[in-house]
Amino acid sequence: MLYISIILGCIIGALIGINAPVISYTYSSYLSIAIIAALDTVFGGIASVVKGNFDLKIFLSGFFGNSILSIALTYLGNKLNVDIYLAAIVVFVGRMFTNLAIIRRYYLEKWIQFTEKMKENKTKVEESE
Repeated sequence: MLYISIILGCIIGALIGINAPVISYTYSSYLSIAIIAALDTVFGGIASVVKGNFDLKIFLSGFFGNSILSIALTYLGNKLNVDIYLAAIVVFVGRMFTNLAIIRRYYLEKWIQFTEKMKENKTKVEESE
């Protein structure tokens, strides 16, 4: 069932992508920096869930605030003929990698704890026999 859902989702996504309107080159830099800012906030939200201190208000304000600020920086950079958005990309991508490292470490530790627990259970079963 899972494979059917994945295949169906890919087909629907491809059909929507073919028929979707193309964003003009003028606005592509604005959209790309807004997506990167939003992804940074999403990774930050996941990392805060992992740490146990997630707050929806902070997440939503960061999501919209980061996106709007990054678009404003891109607009200002375009008006000044300076690529200011590159600084925002460096910061957001750096933070994404940091948050991804936190998430990765958390799940790696969970996996190690799980495998150690399985080994302990296996040795207990062997000792009882």
